[in-house]
Amino acid sequence: EVQLVESGGGLVQPGGSLRLSCTASGFTFEAYAIGWFRQAPGKEREGVASISNADSTTYYSHSVKGRFTISSDNAKNTVYLQMNSLKPEDTAVYYCAATTAQGAGIMLGGYGLDYWGKGTLVTVSS
Repeated sequence: EVQLVESGGGLVQPGGSLRLSCTASGFTFEAYAIGWFRQAPGKEREGVASISNADSTTYYSHSVKGRFTISSDNAKNTVYLQMNSLKPEDTAVYYCAATTAQGAGIMLGGYGLDYWGKGTLVTVSS
């Protein structure tokens, strides 16, 4: 059974940091790309960052580039999203999703997403 499980969400003050984790099981981790997506109330889903577990190539949306870092630990089947300099507009439910490794560059546009986690809530507020 394929599973993607997110963790690490919570409440943080503006300017603070959080690290999200996405732990995968049920498929060959190194053959896939993992992406982080978010959806705020009343807004469309947005692709945030993705990484190919085959060659560690990373992609970021303009809204988070320079503040967020995506990384992968293939030994733990886990992808991390380090979020720094958080802003209130980063508040959302964050989801991870998986697609084949070749799709790392286009998955942020919502293409070819095979598996999804259930999400973790990030709230940035003072």
